[in-house]
Amino acid sequence: MSVAILGAGAFGTALAVALASAGQPVTLWGRNAETMAEMQKTREAPRLPGIALPPEITISAELEAVAQAETLLLAVPMQTLSALLHDIAAPLNGQHLVACCKGIDLATGTGPSHVIAQAKPQAVPAVLTGPSFAADIARGLPTALTLACADPEIGHTLQHALSTPTLRLYRSTDVAGAELGGALKNVMAIACGACIGAGLGDSARAALMTRGFAEMTRFAVFYGAQPETLAGLSGLGDLALTCTSELSRNYRFGQALGRGENFDASVTVEGAATARAVTAIAQQQSLSLPISTAVAALVEQRATVGEVLQDLLSRPLKEE
Repeated sequence: MSVAILGAGAFGTALAVALASAGQPVTLWGRNAETMAEMQKTREAPRLPGIALPPEITISAELEAVAQAETLLLAVPMQTLSALLHDIAAPLNGQHLVACCKGIDLATGTGPSHVIAQAKPQAVPAVLTGPSFAADIARGLPTALTLACADPEIGHTLQHALSTPTLRLYRSTDVAGAELGGALKNVMAIACGACIGAGLGDSARAALMTRGFAEMTRFAVFYGAQPETLAGLSGLGDLALTCTSELSRNYRFGQALGRGENFDASVTVEGAATARAVTAIAQQQSLSLPISTAVAALVEQRATVGEVLQDLLSRPLKEE
């Protein structure tokens, strides 16, 4: 099976390194031709310092040629996924398109599998998600992810094609649960980062993680997900990782909010857009998502950490 990765950021490059290190030839595509030429020359990735690119990785900036691969791993930010798919002229008939981005599209209010299905209806969408940092994957540290595809046979094929000795994929048919777990945990990571950044303590963070997980599950089940999926790698596992580590961009962004500091605008923070999208959906569907709503207010600078904390603590007491 031929494999190409669209998106030469840290995560896409890490996946390419992991697959190539296991002997799988892979093509890595990036939009910036100059950057890709430099990577081809130096065999180094600017987003993964200290990691050598194995010879099994072919580096290219030619989108149409790369998109001919049987399996495409889409490792671009969620808010650019639709544009990338529309940039590909070919219909991608019967090819496997695996979304490696986490979030909800602001324009449509949907996850990556729906964006893929709308843009390329002839393709077979899947989602790769779970607790992982790019540097860990690239260095060959043990990592487990969820590979979700509604077609069990295709899911089985992708699971075996994309697993490596150190990258273990668990198969699921619950695409909605997998992608919503990956999207919503970023919102909770921002909340937890703000909590620690504001000096509210680890106990408050634990409460946010726990109530945030309940909120994630409530939202996902409303959209047809299985609750056990949220209790797996793509939900609880990813939540535990990103709410506790400064390697998480969403967590660091939350810390900056909590401290009242500026954050590097060039860094992609998927949870910020997801919080806005989820809050809009919650209002339309009359869903109670107090933490997501608070994060959206922080992101849009409609409230301070102190104000959203007061709102959360003044909610009516209830059973767990």
